[in-house]
Amino acid sequence: MAQPPIFEWHGKEYASEEKTADWYWAIGIAAVAIMIACILFDNFLLALLVLVMTITTFIQVAKRPRIHRFTITERGIGIDTHFYQFQDMLHFSVLEYLDETLPPALSIKTKHLLAPHLLIPIVGYEPLDVYDYIAGHLPEGKHDESIMDRLVDLMQL
Repeated sequence: MAQPPIFEWHGKEYASEEKTADWYWAIGIAAVAIMIACILFDNFLLALLVLVMTITTFIQVAKRPRIHRFTITERGIGIDTHFYQFQDMLHFSVLEYLDETLPPALSIKTKHLLAPHLLIPIVGYEPLDVYDYIAGHLPEGKHDESIMDRLVDLMQL
């Protein structure tokens, strides 16, 4: 029998900004210049790789972030249809950003191989309330931004 959630909200997968046509033109021109330089140096494989990377970047940036359902129950945390039990988690932290447009986030390190780090935006609840509840189940740990988080932020510019 499913337990009723203590906290439940919906949030975006990631923060996104609408890119202007100028952004696409700038990336496209830079990619063409790099591909021309690669061809001039007889490095056709790198030119092909730059083309694939540019197309992949355009496709990824054009995507809209999905809306997820987050729940916190007595046994663990649910993200859509996936459920992570507290016993499979190592530690947590609540992150608040200097940028006021970003919601606070619940950062959790888990024992899962495919999901070792969960970063959940906290929407519609006080971060302190979520912190107090999770602190009753998990120890707090230090959670810094990873290199991948920083790269994603750079790509958002």
